[in-house]
Amino acid sequence: MNVAQGRIMKALSGFYYVSGQTGTVQCRARGKFKHEGQTPLVGDMAEYTDLGGGQGVVDSLLPRKNSFSRPPVANLDMLVIVASRAIPVTDEFLVDKMTAIAAHNGVEPVVVVNKTDLVIGETMSAAYRKAGFRALAVSAVTGEGMDALRELLAGRVCAFTGNSGVGKSSILNALEPGFNIETADVSYKLGRGRHTTRHVELFETSFGAVIADTPGFASFDTESAELTRASDLQYAFPDFAPYIDSCAFTGCSHTRERGCAVLKALEEGKIVPFRHRSYVRLYEKLRENKDWELKTKKGQTAR
Repeated sequence: MNVAQGRIMKALSGFYYVSGQTGTVQCRARGKFKHEGQTPLVGDMAEYTDLGGGQGVVDSLLPRKNSFSRPPVANLDMLVIVASRAIPVTDEFLVDKMTAIAAHNGVEPVVVVNKTDLVIGETMSAAYRKAGFRALAVSAVTGEGMDALRELLAGRVCAFTGNSGVGKSSILNALEPGFNIETADVSYKLGRGRHTTRHVELFETSFGAVIADTPGFASFDTESAELTRASDLQYAFPDFAPYIDSCAFTGCSHTRERGCAVLKALEEGKIVPFRHRSYVRLYEKLRENKDWELKTKKGQTAR
């Protein structure tokens, strides 16, 4: 029996599939995890005992730099938010909510606008580049933008998310044909796709990225965003950064105050209007949170 370290690549039916120096080992977790209220997550770096024959036991987890409860994944470097201007058309608010969740958890958000073979996506991607994000317009069908996306993802642990039907799995298959991830046609009657990804799994790529395929937007629970105070939301909007210290009054909410530098920048066209609308919607929601609720949710997430 050997003790080794590796990354949990998949969790399924009580087994954890750990990628280590000798390959992938199917592991159970020691009982202490249940007693301590801790659950290993896909993406965790773990110490495990290799029992031989491809079997092992997860002994302990190395410290995480971030984690999410839905989907259950840890240690992300980058969150790739896939959107579409073709059917199904992605609501910018969903993208803005995800960029805020990513920023709050120390994950770099990247916006990828797919289906440029059907509808030009450069307008949307340009708006997010103006807001301070890395953003690409791509087509999983024609291959447009795929080389640039590979270069962006290389060396990172990434999760893909996006509303069903925008082509997450198709992009993954285009990036790395060996994935062979199941895809489903878009239902034009409903305007959305039939979801095909049933669990979180990490895939190692030939171009040096480790990529997680996750279910659609609904799986990235807004709980992660609700762990911050409304007053901290401004820091999750990089397009506000040049202006937030120039407001006339301390504690400006950047929603309606006189002398607000953010609102002035909005009027001058320096901030994209839909970004500010999304900020106001998120701010009003977060303002409902009480300090004791934030502390409770933080405690629940830490387990």
